[in-house]
Amino acid sequence: MTKSMNKPVTIEFKFNNSNNSMLYLSRQNLESLDIKTEEMVTQLETLLKAQAAGSVQAAPKAALATPDGRYLMATLSTCDEPPLMAVKGVIVNQENAKQGLEAINGSIMLLNGQTGVPVAYLDGNWITAVRTAAASALAARYLANAESSVMAFIGTGLQSRAHLKLFSTLYPIKEIRALGRGTKSRDLLCDTASKMGLKAVPCDDANSAVDDADIIVSSIPITSRVDPFIDAGWLKQGVFVSSTDLALPWIDESMKAFDRIIIDDLTQEAAMPDPMVEIELVGGDITGLVSGTVSGRQTPAERTAFVFRAVAIGDLALASLAYQKAISTGAGFEIPS
Repeated sequence: MTKSMNKPVTIEFKFNNSNNSMLYLSRQNLESLDIKTEEMVTQLETLLKAQAAGSVQAAPKAALATPDGRYLMATLSTCDEPPLMAVKGVIVNQENAKQGLEAINGSIMLLNGQTGVPVAYLDGNWITAVRTAAASALAARYLANAESSVMAFIGTGLQSRAHLKLFSTLYPIKEIRALGRGTKSRDLLCDTASKMGLKAVPCDDANSAVDDADIIVSSIPITSRVDPFIDAGWLKQGVFVSSTDLALPWIDESMKAFDRIIIDDLTQEAAMPDPMVEIELVGGDITGLVSGTVSGRQTPAERTAFVFRAVAIGDLALASLAYQKAISTGAGFEIPS
């Protein structure tokens, strides 16, 4: 089973020397920084441990669902040292495809947590994809088997590709299974995996997709109106599931098949009108997991799951890491604040 790195990690940080400008980082700028998976996961783990110690805070996610099918979401997180606050706004709209746009779009503002002065404006699409995959990878450190080699994707959009990229650097992945609503995104994921030297299997139903998989990522659009279609009873012993989609595709009654379910934030979940998972089945949240107050995988045979809405501190972790890398490499460009 995977183990956490217990050595303390110091967050090195310096602000832009200019007091009258902020740094703009586009998706291309962020991708050019070549931030490694281990850096992302460690930064998130560090901030979650700091949250347990009281020096990092996050507000419950704010969300609105509109009658026309859009989903609007905002997160806020802050740390004391360095003094930073990250505010993100995201809109999910499946109709965007008609305009040639991605379904999910947003931005992040990084501010000095003491003065409120903006220090950076970052592309929210890259941060959202990467921080979500990093949260899954961090949970997997504690909940997945190290020898996992078969990975299944339920939902084949941006999140599937982000997860594949990160997980393939951490686990000996040899094969993927792909189940998506349309063949275009499914084929893109399979093509991506094939170019990485992996066996890629397109699937037509959930049972064949998850059969004998070691790691499963479900990431169907949260605006989808579908009946649950995945039975956790189908899963092999030792499986790890990361559900980035509020467990929407999972049959409620079947969730009892998991030996251990961890969510992102117990406080946030208590404020939500519709729980992702029956509270009696939840063993704790990811902050408790990384701080040692919640147990991770205990045996290789356990079926484990991480179910989450959004790890808001992930936005702060990735935005601050990207900003620091950009300052040191000269990436992005300055605009008046």
